[in-house]
Amino acid sequence: MQRYKIVFGGGMGAGKSQAIQSISEITVFATEALNTDEVAHSKLLTTVGIDYGEITIDDQIKIGLYGTPGQRRFSFMWPSIAQGALGVIVLIDHSAADPLADLEMYLNAFGGDDRTVIIGVTHVDVGLNCSLKPYREWQTKNNREYPIFAVDARKRSDVLLLIETVIASLEVQLLA
Repeated sequence: MQRYKIVFGGGMGAGKSQAIQSISEITVFATEALNTDEVAHSKLLTTVGIDYGEITIDDQIKIGLYGTPGQRRFSFMWPSIAQGALGVIVLIDHSAADPLADLEMYLNAFGGDDRTVIIGVTHVDVGLNCSLKPYREWQTKNNREYPIFAVDARKRSDVLLLIETVIASLEVQLLA
């Protein structure tokens, strides 16, 4: 069996832990602690290390799912966690104060090095404007071209779409 790694990055409350919970075939290893940064987000618990789950694809490929902590103070960990990953799924909380600034920060942190990056915009049901147009316009303005999807991290099918897009992107790169 081949083993690979996909990393979930993004802001606190964007749905990284939930996405891994939604799709993992094993009990998720979580490093959650009480949230002491209520200015950043009002949720009770937050990841302070990594979350880890697994999914099997085609009975021959096992993918480790690694969730990073979203707080900027843990950004020193992100490169180590992303090292050797097939790709990174960046989750952006559409209801955040400035989701485009978050998008830029997390793409700068996780993009580059010819790494496959997929963007999932979560919490689109919270805001009045659930269009992905601002994100696409931001990418065009900043010469970025990443696949972007509106997703619900609680829905297995939405998270599977993100993982399948990572795999499909890698297949396209191999054929090029």
